Amino acid sequence: MSELNSKNIRVFADFLNRLAKDMTRFYYSKLNKPFKVDNKLKGKGYDPVTTADRAFEKFIRIKIKKKFPTHEIIGEEFGRKKTKSDFTWVIDPIDGTRSFVIGNPSWSNLISLNYKGNPIVGLANFPKLNKYYLNTSHKNAFVIENGKKRKLSVNKKASFSNMKVSGAFHGWLSAKKQSKIPKVLKLMQFPCSDALSYAHLCEGKIDVVIQCQNKIWDIHPLIPIIKASGGTVTTWKNEDAKYAGNVLVSANKTIHRKFLKLLRPALK
Repeated sequence: MSELNSKNIRVFADFLNRLAKDMTRFYYSKLNKPFKVDNKLKGKGYDPVTTADRAFEKFIRIKIKKKFPTHEIIGEEFGRKKTKSDFTWVIDPIDGTRSFVIGNPSWSNLISLNYKGNPIVGLANFPKLNKYYLNTSHKNAFVIENGKKRKLSVNKKASFSNMKVSGAFHGWLSAKKQSKIPKVLKLMQFPCSDALSYAHLCEGKIDVVIQCQNKIWDIHPLIPIIKASGGTVTTWKNEDAKYAGNVLVSANKTIHRKFLKLLRPALK
């Protein structure tokens, strides 16, 4: 399986569909218990990692290696396993580790399959919410909640005058830079709940999501789901979101263009 086509996209989506269920079972059978927390930044800030993050990533890597032994893997906790394959799996074992640490249910397992560097299939699995989001092609994405499957679609009626906006700067945007985008601050009416905010946009519940400092494992798994749901996703500089960093997701291109313009002063 060295080339990309609609048939093997389905194979990858089926694999992720099974893996979502396996990860939720793994969490409740092995990881739903007290855990240890370390700070990756060791006093120079706060970037937590838990024993559950590492256990999840090991579990996911084993599943991928068994099914696709020649594929490359990049994970947040255990780095890169290089191969000559054009296919790369990108893993965030627990997106929203801060939420995980304090018991918020918005944390998730994020996994994407990239072909020649481009995310083509993505999974966002939320064990505590008993649901997961998955695209099965470039045009179709679904949420499976309590065993029931619904097709995803952004809010087709969203406009700049009636949109719902969620955002978080993750400590990256200084007060000085925030003062340059007062209209954006005023429009941010809803809190940002990790990857769940991106997922809610795909369901049509939110119309704009603004985030800073996404790593590739934070956003690659969401990109195919967002696009298949009809959403638009780029960086704040209007570059391909696969480069990560500051990310903007919108329900349509009209809203997206207006927000890119509003965010521009914060980049100077």
